[in-house]
Amino acid sequence: MASLFQKKLTLKKTHDFCAVKQPKLTVVFIHGIASDSSTFNNAIKYLEGTTSLRDIRFVTFDLLGSGKSYASDELNYDYKDQLEALHNSIEKLKLTTPLVLVGHSMGTFIATRYADTYKKSVKHLILISPPIYTEKDLENPAFAAAIKVFRDAVSVKNRKILEEKAFNSSMEKIVLDKKNYKTLANLKTYATLICGDADQFIAAFNLPKVLAENPKYLTAIKTIGRHGVSRDKYSKMVNVLEKILNA
Repeated sequence: MASLFQKKLTLKKTHDFCAVKQPKLTVVFIHGIASDSSTFNNAIKYLEGTTSLRDIRFVTFDLLGSGKSYASDELNYDYKDQLEALHNSIEKLKLTTPLVLVGHSMGTFIATRYADTYKKSVKHLILISPPIYTEKDLENPAFAAAIKVFRDAVSVKNRKILEEKAFNSSMEKIVLDKKNYKTLANLKTYATLICGDADQFIAAFNLPKVLAENPKYLTAIKTIGRHGVSRDKYSKMVNVLEKILNA
C-alpha cells in the first residue's frame, strides 16, 4: 500500500448535483471543526430547490479527519494538509465554470486561505459565521474561556471527538492560527460574510473593524441567528449567488 507521502491527499465527495447539464457556476461547501458535510444538507436542499439557482452545480466534501474522508495519525490536520486535499479534490471536478467557496466556522478560514493561496482560482467566497479574532484577542486570557465554552458544546454532542487528533490539531493549527484575521483583512477575493446577531462563538465587535480594513473586497450580511447553518443564513445566500451568476 502506498504510504501517505506517496499519494495525493483528496477529500471524500459527498454531494455533487446540478439541475442542468451545463452549469454556469460551481459552489463548493467547506464545513467546520467537529463536523462534516452534512452541516449543509438543509442549505443545499433549499438552494437546489430555488429556480433561479438551477444553473449552479453544488458540491460538498468531508474535510480530512471528518466524515468519510481520510484520517491518519500521520496527518497534521493543518492548513497545508487541508488545502492540498481540497485543491486536489477541486481539480478532480474538472471545472469549466467559475468557482465559489462557501465556508462555515473553521471552514471560513480554510476557504479564505485557499483563495489567498490559489489567488485567481476563486470568484467569490461566502463565509458563514466566521470566528473573527485578532492576534491580540487570541492572547487574551478571556479567549481561553470562550474556547472552553466551545469544547463543552462539542462534548455534549460527542465527547470522543475531543480526544481525536483531527479535532485538537485543527483547533491548534487552523482555528487558533494568528494569521487568520490578517489573511481576511488583506484578502483580494470578493467575500460576503454572513453573521448571526446571536452567534455565541464569533467576536462580533471585530466585524465592523475588518470590513473597514478591507472595504473593497469584504461585505457583510447580518441575521438574527446563532452559529449554525440555519435558514436565516442560507436564505441570504440566494441573492448573493444570483448576483454572482448574473455578473
